Amino acid sequence: CDPINQEHPYQKSRTRKKGCEMAGDELHDPLITVEGSEADIDQITNCSQFVKEALIVNKKLWCFAGPSIFTAIAQYSLGAVTQVFAGHLTTLELDAVSTENMVIAGLAFGIMLGMGSALETICGQAFGAKQLHMLGVYMQRSWIIYIIMCIILLPIYIWASPILRFFGQNQEIAKLAGRFALYMIPQLFAYGANFPIQKFLRAQSKVVTMAWISAVALVFHVFLSWLLIVRFQFGLVGAAVSLNLSWWIVVLAQFSYIIMGYCPGAWTGFSWSAFHDLGAFAQVSITSAIMMCLEFWYYMLVVVLTGRLKNAQTAVAAISICTNLNGWEMMIFLGFNAAISVRISNELGAGRPRAAKFSILVVVITAALIGVVFLSLVLALKDVYALPFTNNPEVAHEVSKLAVIFAFTLLLNSVQPVLTGVAVGAGWQWLVAYINIACYYLVGLPLAFFLGSKLNMGVQGVWSGMFTGLLLQALILTGITLSTNWNKEAQLADSRIKKWGGSVEPPVENSNTRKPGQVV
Repeated sequence: CDPINQEHPYQKSRTRKKGCEMAGDELHDPLITVEGSEADIDQITNCSQFVKEALIVNKKLWCFAGPSIFTAIAQYSLGAVTQVFAGHLTTLELDAVSTENMVIAGLAFGIMLGMGSALETICGQAFGAKQLHMLGVYMQRSWIIYIIMCIILLPIYIWASPILRFFGQNQEIAKLAGRFALYMIPQLFAYGANFPIQKFLRAQSKVVTMAWISAVALVFHVFLSWLLIVRFQFGLVGAAVSLNLSWWIVVLAQFSYIIMGYCPGAWTGFSWSAFHDLGAFAQVSITSAIMMCLEFWYYMLVVVLTGRLKNAQTAVAAISICTNLNGWEMMIFLGFNAAISVRISNELGAGRPRAAKFSILVVVITAALIGVVFLSLVLALKDVYALPFTNNPEVAHEVSKLAVIFAFTLLLNSVQPVLTGVAVGAGWQWLVAYINIACYYLVGLPLAFFLGSKLNMGVQGVWSGMFTGLLLQALILTGITLSTNWNKEAQLADSRIKKWGGSVEPPVENSNTRKPGQVV
């Protein structure tokens, strides 16, 4: 292995490619190699070699994406289960829980999920570069920034009622949702503790552990919700206690796993180094949050636009059904997003640019094939797929008219999270934020308004405008990915680790000697 940062002459000459070799692949020898890491994959020159490498990548992909998908669905279901049990209360209480869960908690969740992608990049690249001792420092540094963000978001929880009334929410629902938001403040800080831990574990591919913890928490949450809401009839207080406890069980169980020595080398105890280099880390965290929030708010604003159409109730109901179905599909591809993000950051950190590029190709093909399955199902069931969600024939008819464009949206959304995951793995959050602004807010939403309202195309016009924004973003990200010099990205990974995360000397006592089960 060459020492880290030793450069090789860049080979500009192109050789004729054979069989299934990727067009434009100029990657021969890696620009950097990391001591103790695997060598980069061989250059793909024929179909059999392509299939062999693709099977290896797919196996690693599903070992990571499968548990990640389950974890995402299980944690998403915590709030959904609370809403189901709230349905045993009055309609007003159900509306209050739903409003707090979707608007107040949803806003905090979106911001913190986005902030976490910065840690995903830096931890993944540090793990690939064998700088394990930095992962724990990065997690602690991220906790500091998350705590500050929780304090900034706290007024939204405290004054949720007047905020909701300001945006036109019903007075009674706003009052009760505001009270429930006060009960849910512990969940806000659980989010702040949970996301850094998740990124820390995910960078080391500890996804099976996360899945088990999420499964146990979900089972516990179902039982406790039944006990407090149905059996003892504690109402909103019972719902809040159950949801808060379940989220903190996830946090404490994951942290216990870390400090008991199951992440050797990555956790060396609490460190004052976490307070160093906070500025650069905070900057990229905020950029990452903006990137993610621009995507979340895009769908929210589409629903708002739909509410301005003629026959708004039917239009909003139709859009909501499609948005909910799209959201469940997105849970699956968020697992692919996490898988490719960690894969790319690990490979770049390890100085394996050819492996990074090949992984992108394999994951995009896999995700697209799954997207084709969803597309086919919607087209085959276009007249009936809305019936489980509504018994209103007018709404079902509107949804069926959306079937074709909605089916292609599902296909596009199978690939788009993967491309976003590539951007996160490579550390391009700021670039994606600008692309999202241009595609979603300068093209997608104005076009949705024009087609839906001005040309009287209704729901189909609104969705077509939204789809155009998504398609444009995906095409731009595809172009950037294809034109990227992955050798250069691998070279930049080391400098990015130092710039965003700083550098700390590893401890004298190597934590690899610590046995699992020994508490630090």
